[in-house]
Amino acid sequence: MLDIPNSLDARIEALLLRDEVERFNAEYCARLDRADLNAWTELFTVDCFYLVTSRENRDAGMPVGLVDCEGIGMMRDRAFAILKTSMFGPRYLRHMVSNLRVDPPKPNGDFSARANYMVFEVLYDRPDARILQIGEYHDIFARTTDGELRLRERRCVYDNLLVPTALCLPV
Repeated sequence: MLDIPNSLDARIEALLLRDEVERFNAEYCARLDRADLNAWTELFTVDCFYLVTSRENRDAGMPVGLVDCEGIGMMRDRAFAILKTSMFGPRYLRHMVSNLRVDPPKPNGDFSARANYMVFEVLYDRPDARILQIGEYHDIFARTTDGELRLRERRCVYDNLLVPTALCLPV
């Protein structure tokens, strides 16, 4: 049997966890980019918290956000409202996530991560794409009983002073 030092084991575990979060974020973005908001809500825990807020508000300690959902019920209501009751021009979104940093898991298995994000928007009737939002995800991940990753908390802190259009879809 190969004897691997504990420090190497820890680095391998960290790389595997980082890869798992990378794959999670790729799936998260894919669900949003295809506007599959019902599937998007499945990526959160029952007791989740989801916030989209400006860096200015976060830095000032103000809890105000463009979107604030506490619990999976509010997430599902938001998805339903966007899909069935909201009226806005048709668009395509593309989410890009980079510079992922993952903290070691806590004793309960939860762990924190941060990543930069950028959301591009293309309106059907416009020839150009534009940057809708640039910011950073502040996440807390948990595992389901079958070991799958879920977001217990995602705080989307955007850098834009203003969001160029009404925020109609999640970031």
